[in-house]
Amino acid sequence: MIRLTIRDKGSIEYFPDRFVVQLNDTHPAIGIAEFMRLLVDEYCIDWDRAWSLTRRSFAYTNHTLLPEALETWPEDLFKQILPRHLEIIYEINSRFLDHVRERFFGEPGEPSRLARMSLIDEGKGDGRRVRMANLACVGSMAINGVAELHTDLLKHTVLKDFHDMWPEKIRNKTNGVTPRRFIALANPPLAALLEETVGEGWLRRLEQLRGLEPHSEDRAFRERWRAIKRVAKERLSSHIRHVCGVLVDPDTLFDIQVKRIHEYKRQHLNVLHIISLYQRLKRDPSLEITPRTFVFGGKAAPGYRMAKLIIKLINSVADVINRDTQVNNALKVVFVPDFNVKISELIYPAADLSEQISTAGKEASGTGNMKFTMNGALTIGTLDGANVEIREAVGTENFFLFGKTVKQVAVTLASGYDAREVYEHDEVLRDAIDLINAGLFSHGDRDLFRPLTDSLLDSDPFLVCADFGDYVECQGRVGLAYKNVEEWSRKSILNVARCGRFSSDRAIREYSTDIWNVTPLRAEKSRG
Repeated sequence: MIRLTIRDKGSIEYFPDRFVVQLNDTHPAIGIAEFMRLLVDEYCIDWDRAWSLTRRSFAYTNHTLLPEALETWPEDLFKQILPRHLEIIYEINSRFLDHVRERFFGEPGEPSRLARMSLIDEGKGDGRRVRMANLACVGSMAINGVAELHTDLLKHTVLKDFHDMWPEKIRNKTNGVTPRRFIALANPPLAALLEETVGEGWLRRLEQLRGLEPHSEDRAFRERWRAIKRVAKERLSSHIRHVCGVLVDPDTLFDIQVKRIHEYKRQHLNVLHIISLYQRLKRDPSLEITPRTFVFGGKAAPGYRMAKLIIKLINSVADVINRDTQVNNALKVVFVPDFNVKISELIYPAADLSEQISTAGKEASGTGNMKFTMNGALTIGTLDGANVEIREAVGTENFFLFGKTVKQVAVTLASGYDAREVYEHDEVLRDAIDLINAGLFSHGDRDLFRPLTDSLLDSDPFLVCADFGDYVECQGRVGLAYKNVEEWSRKSILNVARCGRFSSDRAIREYSTDIWNVTPLRAEKSRG
């Protein structure tokens, strides 16, 4: 809560040296205009003083590079619902653009820069719109991304103009997650072993888990580690049996992808690999592969048709594979319904393999990747979001890397990428897509999944086809690695030992010192 002491209209008796409203993406950015309205209209503070106070009081965290999350509002809607706020935004914009003209006077491209940085998008087809991300940038004292790669991309793509104007304003604050929930609460047996091994205090200073590293070479410790993982997999297996009616074997490799359903997160890349494994087993029932249980979870936006089609495909593939006695001893597929934090407490501890396979440059950070890592899952992933930092932290040899880099993605898309040509030359990919189009997973309906496969072959904006071959090869390495039980356990231990950077405590400390300028208070234990 923000508290101002107003002595009388037009003056502020006390204004704290620093308090901050942290804007969590663009959704609350209207708070900047509302704060100005309160100061100017309600308390008669002059504009310059009010704007100075406002810009000292807000900071903006950008969570995504995707255009649909850089929120804009129709100007006409603003006029109807928030007319005074729109007037204030007009005034902010007018004064801001004067500063932009002064800063970049005479430089090439000045008019187009003004158009890009304006809080009002003039629009061409659907009318003028208010750009909430631009308002957040202009009205905040600091802007931050949530992973090193994401922040670098903000500076050089989406927010480049603002970075050019205020080079010191955009900084990085890599996300973190709380080990109190995602280890101590979600995985009590693991928490007990960690405390026994590295002592008290690791929950507050996750860096203490470095003390696990020597134990990764201890065979007896690795055996205890596997026993804890087995208990977690049994818990999840029981939940799957109760909720989904599917029997899964805890001794199989639990290959898990749980996150919001979106084309850039590429759940359909995972499904195409599953279909390719299914086809291999159907062609050669004696083929030896590492038995796997594939687990999916996540929700789609209500109007996102393609995401819902991906969910339908996952469930349809699961239905075919789980009923096929020729393959279901080696493969099972499950979509866990109603994914939420409580369900995640069953899922993260049970994972052997964490799927973090988004197209490079599209995921801002991710936090599921951190929750999996701190529970001992190994990651298969691209160099996207915080995957980059996780790989650096845990060691390249303890991370299964595949896929195009951000630069390679840009070059591929700019060079006239033809997904259909990839399809024609990759027999495994072609057979998987053709099997979908043949209607095997849709009771003979060859049109049900056609929008999805047509999108892959005609545009493929997230390079599913381009990365498919590399992904399949990498998954082959995963299968071989899992067979070496002792080495897999060693890698799992090292993932946990080196996850300290990804605690939310570290993230909050960085926000506190670098943006909020606050110091922590020591909590006193209750005497009651």
